[in-house]
Amino acid sequence: MTQDLSGKVALVTGAGSGIGKAAALALAQAGASVVVMSRTAEEVEKTAEEITQAGGRAKAMTADTSDDAAMGQLFSQLVQDHGRLDIVVANAGVNGVWAPISDLKPEEWDKTIAINLRGTYLTIHYAVPHLIKAGGGSIVVISSINGTRTFTNPGATAYSVTKAGQVAMVQQLAVELGQHRIRINAICPGAIESEISENTEKRNSEEAEVPAEFPEGDIPLTGGKPGKAEDVADAILFFASDQSRHITGTPLWIDGAQSLLR
Repeated sequence: MTQDLSGKVALVTGAGSGIGKAAALALAQAGASVVVMSRTAEEVEKTAEEITQAGGRAKAMTADTSDDAAMGQLFSQLVQDHGRLDIVVANAGVNGVWAPISDLKPEEWDKTIAINLRGTYLTIHYAVPHLIKAGGGSIVVISSINGTRTFTNPGATAYSVTKAGQVAMVQQLAVELGQHRIRINAICPGAIESEISENTEKRNSEEAEVPAEFPEGDIPLTGGKPGKAEDVADAILFFASDQSRHITGTPLWIDGAQSLLR
């Protein structure tokens, strides 16, 4: 059994950089036609260009995953262009504002919930009918060690709630979607070289910090060095392929044992 995705159509959200971009490149290299989506047209067009220059097939599309109308339109256009949908990588997300709960503003909470949790829901909501028409498929949701194993990042309440919610969604839907031969799994990365950390706004987060001593070397497997986006992309490719044909409702932590320390 190989990871040959020839004839398959894949959608990757948040594909402009980091894990999403690496996933799109890996899926295209395995033969899939990849729709790369982001809120930022310039970024996602570069991803599509890299794929086509390497001999793959890709189309760039833009939408805000938390916008119902925009997502409905995107999926209609996607299926009109490609005729089918087989693989969905729900990767789009933000770290948002990290602040003590008494300082975290309702609009900041709402924005993180909207992009990370509502965005994941809308992606799956619109994808499932097309996956059913294709006779089944695979959904991969990118969660995090935060909210699933790790609860020591001060002020990350909203973010952690969305990541825990994504895993709950995956496990709930594994049962519901199994009858349609749709598999759904979650990947929970630890520290990965990507740009998401640059988009984190921390405000007075030290007030929510609880002192703790950890063993030397924050990530045991790599001596403290973060993983690479390709480490996650390889797992996404596995979940997207028939090699994971009997795996669903399963969270996979990719963190070099980081979350087992923290």
